[in-house]
Amino acid sequence: MSRVLTVGVFDVLHFGHFELFRRAKDLAGIGGRLIVAVQEDDCVLKYKPEAHLVYDFAKRCAMIRALRYVDEVVSYRDVDIDIQKIGFDLFVVGGDQLHAGFQRALEWCETHGKEVVRLARTKDISSTQLREEQLSQFEGPGAGP
Repeated sequence: MSRVLTVGVFDVLHFGHFELFRRAKDLAGIGGRLIVAVQEDDCVLKYKPEAHLVYDFAKRCAMIRALRYVDEVVSYRDVDIDIQKIGFDLFVVGGDQLHAGFQRALEWCETHGKEVVRLARTKDISSTQLREEQLSQFEGPGAGP
C-alpha cells in the first residue's frame, strides 16, 4: 500500500488521462491512494503563455475529483517545489514531462527516497492533438465569412 502522486494541467480530459490515473492507482496497490496535483491557472500561463485553458482551476479539480481512481486532489504551482510538501511514496510522471522543473523534481525524489515511475503516453491521443483537430474543423474548407 502506497501513496502515489501524479501531476498535470488536465485541462481537456481524455482517455489518456483516464489511463494514467488507472495505471497510477494500480501502482498504489490494494488500499493505496492516488493523489493528483493540478497546476494552478496562473502558473500554467507562466510556463505556457500560448495556452488557452478551456476550464479554470476549480473546474479541472472538480472533474478530476469525480473520477473513481482519484483519492485526493491538491494544487501545485511549481512541481519541483510543491512535491516537497506532499506526502507520497511513488511519483508517476509522463514520458513527455522533461522540462527543468521536472528534472529538479526527479532529483529531489532520488535524494529523498521517493520512487519514480515514468509511464508512456497512451498511443494516438493528447490534449494538443485534440485541440489541433478541433481548430482544424473551424479553419478548414468553407470556414470563415
